[in-house]
Amino acid sequence: MNLSILRSLACGLCLPVVSVAAFSQNVTPVTDFKNGPGNGLYSYASSTPAAVIDLIQSSRPRPPATAQGELFLPPNAPKDVKSPAVVLVHGSGGIYPEQGTFWAKLLNAQGIAAFVIDVFGPRGVKSTGEDQGLVPFAADTADAFVALGMLASHPQIDPKRIAVMGFSRGGITAVRSGVVPIIKGSAPAGLRFAAHIALYSGGCSGILSVTPKAGAFSPEPMLFVHGDADDYAYLSDCRTYAQRIKAAGTPTELVVLPGVRHKFDVDNTRLISLPSNSKAKEGCPLEYDFLDMKTRDRRSGEALSADKVKEISNDLCAAKGATMEGNRAARDAAGKAVTEFLGRTFGS
Repeated sequence: MNLSILRSLACGLCLPVVSVAAFSQNVTPVTDFKNGPGNGLYSYASSTPAAVIDLIQSSRPRPPATAQGELFLPPNAPKDVKSPAVVLVHGSGGIYPEQGTFWAKLLNAQGIAAFVIDVFGPRGVKSTGEDQGLVPFAADTADAFVALGMLASHPQIDPKRIAVMGFSRGGITAVRSGVVPIIKGSAPAGLRFAAHIALYSGGCSGILSVTPKAGAFSPEPMLFVHGDADDYAYLSDCRTYAQRIKAAGTPTELVVLPGVRHKFDVDNTRLISLPSNSKAKEGCPLEYDFLDMKTRDRRSGEALSADKVKEISNDLCAAKGATMEGNRAARDAAGKAVTEFLGRTFGS
C-alpha cells in the first residue's frame, strides 16, 4: 500500500498531544511478571513490525523494540484470587493522564487490574498526530500482545480474563487483536484477549478497517463506545462496522453517547477546533481483507488495484477539519458501559 495513501486515510486519528509525561520516570526493566511485581512503570522487550503482514507471518522480520507500561493492581484484591485485567492502548496523541486517573482507577474499583501501555515514548515519539508513519500501526498491536503475555505471567492475574481497550488510534488495535490471522501470527502461545473495547475508535472505515466476514474475527466479544457528534471518526461508520462484525459471528455491542464529540474522556471540557487536520470522509468505502490480503471496495466487495485505491481515496476518503471536547458526564456513561460489559464477559 502506498504510504501517502495510508497517511491520508489515517489522519482521521490525528490528535494533539494532551500529555506526554503522564508517568513517573522510574522505569523498571523486566522480562516478565512472574515474580508478581506491584504497581509501577515497567519496560520489556517488544518489536516494531513495519506492516500488518508482519503480524500475520511470524517468520517476517520484526525489528526489536522496547515496550513500556504502567501497572495498576486493584488495591483490595484478595491475594488468593486471580484478578481480571485490561490492557489500555492510547491514541495518536500518546499517553494522557486520564488513562490512569480515570480509567485505571475505575477498573481497579471493580477489582480489575489495568496495564496502560506507552507505544510511542520508548520509540522516541511524542505524537503521531501530524505523521502516522512515525510509528507503524502494527507496532501498537505488537505491544498489546506482548502486554497480554506479561499480564498472563503475573501470579495475581487470570490469564483467561485479560481484555484490551483502545482509544481512537488505539481502537484499531482493539479490533485488530481480534482478527484470527493476526492472533495466530502474533498472540503469545495459548493466549488471546478475552474481550475487545474500542472508544471513539479509528479504523471503522478506510484501509485500516478489516473486512468483516466469516473466519476473519475471533468469537471473543467486542464493544464500541462512540459519540454521535464525533466529526473525527464518524458514528455512522462505526455503527455499520459493528453491525457487520456481529453479522460475521462475533458478539458485538455499540453504545452511542448523544451529543458527544471525539476524545470525550479527558478532563478538559473546552471545545477544540482542528481545521487543518486531515481525516477520512464519512462513508469512505475502502477496507482491507485480511484473509486474502487485498484492499476492497466495501460497496461491491471488489478487490482494487493500487491505482483504484488512490482514486477512491482522493475522491471519497480525504477530508479535513474536526473537533474534540471532553465531557465528564459522557465519560461516566462510557465507564458504566465498559464496566458492565466487562462484568458480563469476565463473570464473577
